[in-house]
Amino acid sequence: MFVGADTPAGKVVTQFHQALKTGDKTTARKLLADDVLIFEGGGVERSADEYAHHHMLSDMKYVAAMNSESLEHNVKIMGNTAVSMSRSKTTGTYKEKERNYESMETMVLEKQNGEWKIVRIHWSN
Repeated sequence: MFVGADTPAGKVVTQFHQALKTGDKTTARKLLADDVLIFEGGGVERSADEYAHHHMLSDMKYVAAMNSESLEHNVKIMGNTAVSMSRSKTTGTYKEKERNYESMETMVLEKQNGEWKIVRIHWSN
């Protein structure tokens, strides 16, 4: 259930999650391609700057308040492209509301100038 998570591309995904959890805006932004597309809750953000100035801070507050357990994480690298697919279980209380659900995440990464960058994210519950 955990295949490829320890690859360089898989480690970028883990670093991004850690940056969100710890409120590290600089690292989170650095791991995103400038033209990243992020699909979440029926909405879309079309650049890293748009995400950084809109939902990133609220995502950081939410993730910091919740407990998340990785259920599976699969990363497949095909040349300069990688696909990360994962499921997690999230529990906790946020804004006085109990949460307990499983979610799915798909990320596409590209190797740009020798570094893995996240170019697509799709989050769903």
